[in-house]
Amino acid sequence: MGCAISGSGLTPRTAESRHTEDEAPARLTPDHIQLIRESWKVIQEDIAKVGIIMFVRLFETHPECKDVFFLFRDVEDLERLRTSRELRAHGLRVMSFIEKTVARLDQLERLETLAQELGKSHFRYNAPPKYFRYVGAEFICAVRPVLKDRWTPELEQAWQTLFQYVTAIMKDGYLEEERSRRSHTLTSSKQRPDKRNTAI
Repeated sequence: MGCAISGSGLTPRTAESRHTEDEAPARLTPDHIQLIRESWKVIQEDIAKVGIIMFVRLFETHPECKDVFFLFRDVEDLERLRTSRELRAHGLRVMSFIEKTVARLDQLERLETLAQELGKSHFRYNAPPKYFRYVGAEFICAVRPVLKDRWTPELEQAWQTLFQYVTAIMKDGYLEEERSRRSHTLTSSKQRPDKRNTAI
C-alpha cells in the first residue's frame, strides 16, 4: 500500500477507495507531525496512566465496547477497572501501537502496514470499526490534562487527524480480512461434497 505527498499534507494513495463521499481523507501536514512528536515526548512519561484512563473513559462513555473484552465484559465497578492488571496491560499495548505510529510518521508505508494489520486483527477479535474512532477521542481526553498548558487547538487537530488517518487504514484492514474470511468460507463450502448426491 503506497502513499502520496499531496500539497503540504501526506495522505494514503488509495484514500478515495477508503472514504465515503462525505468523509474527507485525513491529511497529516508537517506541522501536525512536529506537534505530535513534541507532545509525545511528554505523553510517554505517563504512558501507563494514559492507557488506563483512556480505557476506563472508553468503557464509561461506550459501555458496549466492553463486550469485546472477555475479561472486562461483566465488570461494572470502574474502580476495579482502574486497578486491573489486565486493563493496564491492554492499555500499554495500545499505547505501544501509538508510539510505533508516532515513530513511523516519516515512513508512511510502514505505518500503513502496521495499521492495516491491526485492523485485520480487530476483525478476529470481533471489534468493529466503529469502535476505532472512540479510542482516538478518549486518548485525546486522557492526554489533555497530562499536557496541561501545552495543549492547544492546533495540537488537538493534529492528534485528531492522526487518529482519522490511522483508523481509516485500520478499517480498510478490517474489511479486507472480513472479505477474505467470507471468500474462504464460500470456497470451503463449495469444496465439500453434497451429501444428497453421495452414493449410499
